[in-house]
Amino acid sequence: MSADPLLQPFELGPLTLRNRIVSTSHEPAYTESGMPKDRYRLYHREKARGGVGMTMIGGSAIVSKDSPAAFGNIDLSTDEVVPWLAALAQDCHDEGAAVMIQTTHLGHRSSNFAGYWLPLVSASRTREAAHRSFTKELEDFDMDRIVDDFATAAARVAEAGLDGLEIMHAGHLLDSFLAPWLNSRTDDYSGELENLIRFPLRIIDAVKAAVPEDFVVGIRMAADELRENGMREDRATDILTTYTEHGIDFLNLNVGMINSDRELAEAIPGMGTPSAPWLETCRRIRKAIDIPVLHAARIADVPTARYAVEDGCLDLVGMTRAQLADPYLVKKIEEDREDDIRPCVGANMCLDSIYTSGSATCIHNPAAGREADLPQEIRRDAKGAPKHVVIVGAGPGGLEAARVAAVRGHRVTLLEADSCHGGQVRIASRSERRHDLIGIVDWRLQQCRKHGVDIRFDTFAEADDILALSPDVVIIATGGIPDSSYPFREEGPSFDVWDVMNDSLRQKRRVLVYDDHGFHPALDAVERLARNGQQVTYVSPERTIGIDVGSMNSPAYLQVFSEFGVSVHLGERLAAKPVAADRSVHAILRNDYSDLETEVETDAVVVDFGTTPNDEVYFALKPASSNLGEIELDAWVHGRTQPEADAAGITRSTGAEASAPFALYRIGDAVASRNVHAAVLEGLRVGMGL
Repeated sequence: MSADPLLQPFELGPLTLRNRIVSTSHEPAYTESGMPKDRYRLYHREKARGGVGMTMIGGSAIVSKDSPAAFGNIDLSTDEVVPWLAALAQDCHDEGAAVMIQTTHLGHRSSNFAGYWLPLVSASRTREAAHRSFTKELEDFDMDRIVDDFATAAARVAEAGLDGLEIMHAGHLLDSFLAPWLNSRTDDYSGELENLIRFPLRIIDAVKAAVPEDFVVGIRMAADELRENGMREDRATDILTTYTEHGIDFLNLNVGMINSDRELAEAIPGMGTPSAPWLETCRRIRKAIDIPVLHAARIADVPTARYAVEDGCLDLVGMTRAQLADPYLVKKIEEDREDDIRPCVGANMCLDSIYTSGSATCIHNPAAGREADLPQEIRRDAKGAPKHVVIVGAGPGGLEAARVAAVRGHRVTLLEADSCHGGQVRIASRSERRHDLIGIVDWRLQQCRKHGVDIRFDTFAEADDILALSPDVVIIATGGIPDSSYPFREEGPSFDVWDVMNDSLRQKRRVLVYDDHGFHPALDAVERLARNGQQVTYVSPERTIGIDVGSMNSPAYLQVFSEFGVSVHLGERLAAKPVAADRSVHAILRNDYSDLETEVETDAVVVDFGTTPNDEVYFALKPASSNLGEIELDAWVHGRTQPEADAAGITRSTGAEASAPFALYRIGDAVASRNVHAAVLEGLRVGMGL
């Protein structure tokens, strides 16, 4: 047996876990009409195959009809869910992993205008910030019904064969009774602590009575809400002691609150924040209570997780986002392949994308949530003779294509015009707060070298250079350059966000950033300029700042806007090319709604309009290719082999007559301005389609 502390079995009540690593409850929004169907099941099965000790599903699985799903939650209020849960549990058990689910009533933290359009309920009347919802105060019959709903949901979970559940006691209905800013009642559920925990205890008792004795019941609770009149460690310890007496088997420990975007981002810290910030809190709570402690907050790497268990901070370590990035993390530890673990970079796209694109996506694990079509583990399975694959561009998409093709057994040559890898990710990682993004391309470069990719830097590849390598496949991953077609992005007083991140504008005292993209680059530029001490004006035709930057990342940018006094103009466009005059630049802004114009005097204008494809070499090669650059979309999206193109009758360009037919593909921003995830997704798809 391994001596690694992470790989030791653990007795969680009557349940034996094969190791100490857990994927804690989170909601990827992979449900269909509230049911955890095949997409949900396959996502968790892959983690079980990857060796996790326990996977916990249903981040905030709802128990009542007046707790409408805010973000694709599993619906435990109906018997329909049982067979879907059973199939998922069976799959995970077959792979050796335990399975639990988180149950909750969302209380005030949802929307009045979703689901059945029932009024939301809370301990007292309140307004919730995230969904802007007003609640009614729970009445006696509401509490009776919700207690029954928790018990019935627990019985369904047990019937489906899951090993246990945790009750959510952080930011939802239960803890609204313990929050003085939410509980203004004057009845038996107010006042002394024994009254405030009366309703949670009713639910715990009802759940315990509804499930078998060997069914594990835990609680997810904030031990410190980091608020003056909020939960503190001493009070949490007293409450947990009582909960333990009523049968709670473990604590999943939270720190912080989730009431606002800022608090949520602090409770689930991402890149640019300290690693594992709450381990000492966990250590103190673990010593003070008699049940095991589980915790997950920015424990993104194996050494940190190992320390947390070995040094007595935790009994079980949650590596949830880390296993979204690499569900085979545990197996790679077991096989002494930690260098193969795809790192979590803390981008929190997994959370933000639920709201921006409808379901969770990892910024650089494109197979997450697509397990039905794309593999998490690439195998050496090249059919027939290995192909010679020539890839142009060592950004995230090109590196992913090279990695996948090489692991599958093809011979890969990677050409990069720059002296180093990374493309636009390297530029973005110049942001001090987002430096961890570099892990996306550093890991892929290391994997390419490990699997024998011939990497040639400082190589500006033109069509004849590529053809001289006698490729069977050519993949163009040359990315894009700042869009020069934008009306005011010409020579003169206008610059682009790359200029900012390369510190080309340090001498400009006043800078206007015009954001007609709505994503991270313009906000990164604003932050870099502001921290350099420059006076920044932000202009966008959108109705909000960085409209496609989600709530997990926007708080840090908005903090910069406030602290550095960034002037903001929303709903406005550059109405004419900025004019240089008297050592300054005059920009005319026109409001989209009123057509009123405003003149802003500045020293430079920075425009972000995305990128334009760097595609010259693609179009030079296209006439000589066997498929003329065409892809069969059904095969492409399902990661299947592309059909062989018929090269007969194709007119080839000059210099290509003597070359053998080759298939041509382009991916990432070489096609259209998008993001990192799109690039690595297409890198995986093209690599699997060879």
